[in-house]
Amino acid sequence: MLVSVKNVYKNYTLGKTTVPALRGINLSIQEGEFVSVAGASGSGKSTLLNLIGCLDKPSSGEVWVGERQVNLLSERELNSIRLKTIGFIFQAFNLISVLNVRENVELPLLIRKDISKKERAERVARFIEAVGLTAQARHKPAELSGGQRQRVAVARALVTHPKLVLADEPTANLDSKTGIEIIDLMQAINRENRTTFVFSTHDPKIMQRASVIYHIEDGVLKSELA
Repeated sequence: MLVSVKNVYKNYTLGKTTVPALRGINLSIQEGEFVSVAGASGSGKSTLLNLIGCLDKPSSGEVWVGERQVNLLSERELNSIRLKTIGFIFQAFNLISVLNVRENVELPLLIRKDISKKERAERVARFIEAVGLTAQARHKPAELSGGQRQRVAVARALVTHPKLVLADEPTANLDSKTGIEIIDLMQAINRENRTTFVFSTHDPKIMQRASVIYHIEDGVLKSELA
């Protein structure tokens, strides 16, 4: 089991009001799956991905990544898991505007002390080629299309060799054709490397590509479809 979420609740406090974001979530994700968490905006998709990605902690319940209950770990331990086990793809791309494609992809490796300069360069070149951007390696984000920027984000997520990639609405800022191309790319990497992908979406065209679909509504997991 790569991910296990057990009876998780997440509440946010706004002034004197408590807002429930997740209510009693249970789900399991196996290594190598291509999983969609589907639901409308505000349903709790991003909150769930943030908990799995060690970016937030539940109000109650358990979140496991591999054999570790991550909601009990220190910030230092969580940083290590985020660096070595999990890759992130965001709908807003989150690229550094002053860095070129190669530098953006290299960024998460610069924090890793266990990777040599030679291996770092090889990985960066390999994943830039994998997403079809070798010719644009020295371009800044402003010189790229939306689809190309998201390809950079995919390469950056994969360069650390993560077991798990979390993609929060990865096609939301793309036209439908480009969105499908990005999902095609993620699926190809999933098949070739058995990298587990969990992506949130409310786009039915994207949901069709998933091997497993979890549907979430108002913070409650409504169904699981194969």
